[in-house]
Amino acid sequence: MLINIGPQHPATHGTLRIIARLDGEQVVWADVAPGYMHRGYEKLTEVRTYPQVTTLINRIDWLGSFANEVPFILAAEQLMDIEAPPRAQWIRTILFELSRIANIVLFLGDLGVQLGAVTPAFFAFRDREYVLNLIEGATGGRFHPNFDRIGGLKDDLPKGWLAETKNVMGKVARFCDE
Repeated sequence: MLINIGPQHPATHGTLRIIARLDGEQVVWADVAPGYMHRGYEKLTEVRTYPQVTTLINRIDWLGSFANEVPFILAAEQLMDIEAPPRAQWIRTILFELSRIANIVLFLGDLGVQLGAVTPAFFAFRDREYVLNLIEGATGGRFHPNFDRIGGLKDDLPKGWLAETKNVMGKVARFCDE
């Protein structure tokens, strides 16, 4: 008998699909497909415009939304031969990196849990909240910001945001030194 195990929910520790061949209750063969994830985004995007797709694309990886949103926008701009202003490019890069930092901090905290130490996870969630507050302050959204636009951004950064970002990065760096 062939049995399909997975894909598991994307919020688990990496998505995984296993096709197993059973002989009674014994597994005699298995084909493992790590990273397998399908939510139907390909079909959803077939009937939408590029700006409408942006709202979907950052939901593929809810831990690092800008990791999907920025490359998609850059690809759309390249197809349309459009270049965003330099300030928009810098802001995109900053938000992309903040999203990446939030993702890595959570990974490091979870790594501690996997090794038997729970305390790092609490520090990680604390510091991730600092970073998500920055992202929300700039974009209005924590997980699905939908901030990038073809040719630029939805808004400029709010007053005082850069100073707050420097402050938060100091807090996060201290966590890494602990």
